[in-house]
Amino acid sequence: MTKPINNNNIFAAIDLGSNSFHLIVTEVKNDQLLIIDRMKEMVRLASGLDEKGLLTEKSQQTGLDCLSRFGQRLKNIPKDNIRIVGTNTLRKAKNGALFIAQAEQLLDHPIEVIAGREEARLIYLGVAHSQSVNTDNRLVIDIGGGSTEFIIGKGFTPSHTESLHMGCVSMTLKAFSDGKLSKTNFKIAELYARLELQSIKSTYINVGWSYATGASGSIKSIAKVLRTHHEQSTSTDPYPGITTKGLQWLIKQMIKNKTIAKLELEGLSPERQAIFAGGVAVLYAAFKVLKIESMNASDSALREGVIYDLQGRFKHEDVRQRTIKHLIKQYHIDVKQAEEVKRTLSNFYQQVQQQWFNSIQQRQTPLQDAEQILEWAAVLHESGLSIAHNQYHKHGAYIIENSDLPGFSRQEQHRLALLIRAQRRKFPKNEFKQFSKTCDKTMTYLAILLRLSILLHRDRSENAQPPIKIEAKSEKLILKFPKKFINKHPLTLVDLELEADYLGTIKFKLEFC
Repeated sequence: MTKPINNNNIFAAIDLGSNSFHLIVTEVKNDQLLIIDRMKEMVRLASGLDEKGLLTEKSQQTGLDCLSRFGQRLKNIPKDNIRIVGTNTLRKAKNGALFIAQAEQLLDHPIEVIAGREEARLIYLGVAHSQSVNTDNRLVIDIGGGSTEFIIGKGFTPSHTESLHMGCVSMTLKAFSDGKLSKTNFKIAELYARLELQSIKSTYINVGWSYATGASGSIKSIAKVLRTHHEQSTSTDPYPGITTKGLQWLIKQMIKNKTIAKLELEGLSPERQAIFAGGVAVLYAAFKVLKIESMNASDSALREGVIYDLQGRFKHEDVRQRTIKHLIKQYHIDVKQAEEVKRTLSNFYQQVQQQWFNSIQQRQTPLQDAEQILEWAAVLHESGLSIAHNQYHKHGAYIIENSDLPGFSRQEQHRLALLIRAQRRKFPKNEFKQFSKTCDKTMTYLAILLRLSILLHRDRSENAQPPIKIEAKSEKLILKFPKKFINKHPLTLVDLELEADYLGTIKFKLEFC
């Protein structure tokens, strides 16, 4: 009799790529990931971007139909064990939020749009775990539909991550829009790619690497075509991987086919045919500019990296915590003050959790995520002081919103930045309205708790905070201080009165006694 699978050990990741959507389902056994299911569909979301940067209705529907099928596979997997990420096209699309909202409703799960460098970090993590441990530098290249990631790292840690605006779909549309496979079009594609690569050329060559690995569909397809040719040829070359010589041969064969529509190569799948030329051009330019001699293809990429990163959060190896520590050091944050605010905030959160947060059906902002982001906001609320005291809450928000923060999705960064922005003075109510009704309410409650915790530590006193009880209602909060405390702290009284006025603008009532 077959032993049933423990669903708590099942993890799933969906990669909403610019060319294809991928789903992998894995089981954790002895700290190893075993792939138990894979699904892939060529959605070509990047091709659905019109001249205004909007996803067409047809491209959105194609994506949603795919996710409807993926969603069926996720039903028996614990929600905490699922992570869904969007990449370049969803970063670029002006109506990407609309597509994401529909997709989240369909999957009943939040979707994270990740920045280019975060995508690169996760790709490296997936590739590194699929290869033997090595102390030498490795170069990883991943050609997606709309972007190409370049990473150098050792072991499981990347040291250099870049995401360049060129991919197999975008390059095909840019250089092969007439459908011709000509020397001229390949030269145009190489020129476009070289221009993009100039920004990383010197740094990457100076750092160097011992071996190179390619990931994802384009490079795997190139490797398969070259391997098939190698097996069928009489060449004495023992290396069946990707080389400059092999890429030159491949381009010549493609030019002989004359058009994309007539492109036929042994080992090339029909679904890859339409955007193969763009991927080959990008990789050939990378080989020439970065002086790459040879490359192997990896079966692992972004989705595997997402799984390993998710697992790390369960093991208290969350890279986001390392990022927070780095920010504390970089912006010279007063750790003692931050910890005092965080302690009071945690106390307040626990007191109102039942009345406020447990009663809200949080789909877009799960309770655990909301509490964690609130804690990070408390730690980083003074980050803007490194720029100037005047408007430091706005400076801090800008830093968090626009920095590359390893481990964080764009939505997480935005929520964190908004809480820091809302910590003092006029409440930015209009900025909260961009969230769904449920998430808007959650974020508003979190901001109120943060504002009050910071206010009560304004004097930066080393004296312990007196016990404060809170009574929470839907649009009202009552702070109950020890007897005579308010009378002995006139500055706190003035601050609370002013805060009551600020919160009154969002029709929220603050009382204290």
